Amino acid sequence: MADRPPPRLRTVDRQQLIPAMPLEQLLDLDHQARLVWDFCCGLDLTPLYDAIGSRLGGPGHPALDPRIGVALWLYATLEGVGSARALGRLCRHHNAFRWLAGGVSVNYHTLADFRVAHVDFLDSVLTHSVAVLREQGLVDLNRVAIDGMRVRASAGAASFHRRATLEECLREAQDQVARLKEELDDDPAAPSRRHAAARERAARERAERLGQAVKRLPELEARKKAAEKDKARASGTDPEATVMKMADGGFRPAYNVEYAAATDGLVIAAVAVTTSGSDAGQVTPLIDQVHGRTGAYPTQALADGGFIELRDIEAAQSAPRGCEVYAPVPQPRDPARDRHAPLPGDGAQVARWRQRMGTEPAKAVYRERASTSECVNAQARNRGLVRLLVRGLRKVKAVALWFAIAHNVACGARLRARKAALAV
Repeated sequence: MADRPPPRLRTVDRQQLIPAMPLEQLLDLDHQARLVWDFCCGLDLTPLYDAIGSRLGGPGHPALDPRIGVALWLYATLEGVGSARALGRLCRHHNAFRWLAGGVSVNYHTLADFRVAHVDFLDSVLTHSVAVLREQGLVDLNRVAIDGMRVRASAGAASFHRRATLEECLREAQDQVARLKEELDDDPAAPSRRHAAARERAARERAERLGQAVKRLPELEARKKAAEKDKARASGTDPEATVMKMADGGFRPAYNVEYAAATDGLVIAAVAVTTSGSDAGQVTPLIDQVHGRTGAYPTQALADGGFIELRDIEAAQSAPRGCEVYAPVPQPRDPARDRHAPLPGDGAQVARWRQRMGTEPAKAVYRERASTSECVNAQARNRGLVRLLVRGLRKVKAVALWFAIAHNVACGARLRARKAALAV
């Protein structure tokens, strides 16, 4: 063995030159990032362009092209990236994100602001994504499945306080803002002015959040029994977050994100975010949203038992909606009573719902709810919709819309591929 030659190896050579190539050649022609960019090229971004203050021939630094911002966040959502800082790093080091950015430098502040600043525009993009798939004959929205999932809020349990504590914290925060403002006014040319301004802004934002929490207390107190109103608590970190029962049985600050998806194709057609831990009464708002996007009501809506509210079912099935609700009828307290038999106080539509859910065809239709909603929710969870990194109902709605749009982009690719395969 002593005279055996050394092994032949491929060793490190960090002095070799990397072949120069245009950004266009970084990705394969069938890469998912190209699919996202093609989708973005079909969007009307006029509202975003109109909002840009920097104009040719005028002052101001050039703004990031909104098309790049939309493409980056859609692809980031598909890849499970929810942090603006992480996305900023990927735009420098990851080929797919470098290709989407197209050589434009982006910073995380710009990306973070862009993600939550255009809720109305994102809502219109979701409408566009559904309309395109309907025009191509890839989705049928006559039957939709509705479900909600609790998403952990960006607030800790220790941030929830009762009225007395919140009011005391608010006074202290207001005093701190006044003190920091005086320091800035006393020496505006101080070398540390930038840091002092940042501290003043942080204190001012904290005071605003505490003020919002105090204003929300009457709403939370109204949900309590008369003897327990003084136990109502609101968060000083995210005033709109609510303590909810999570899927694991624990109670944590969260938001309730609700999606309505087509059972045929799993395309999301409606998005809602609420601060209530209950889904009851949300069938009608969601099918109204489907109507607003498509001009037609779904003929059937599938929901789990948490959505049941008799007035909501009556409204959903009555004209002009005429949408049949498929949801399990609760077990009666009297085990001898047939739960599918109409009760004396039931409206006509509620009676029809009870009787319908006792039939085998209705049970077969209802089984599609789990395969639709649970799949949509699982995909959102896998893409990172587990814990929110933003605060406030409007910003959470923006994040929920990003997930819905990204989901529809992926669904469109899958449905078009399936249609092409069947045509062969």
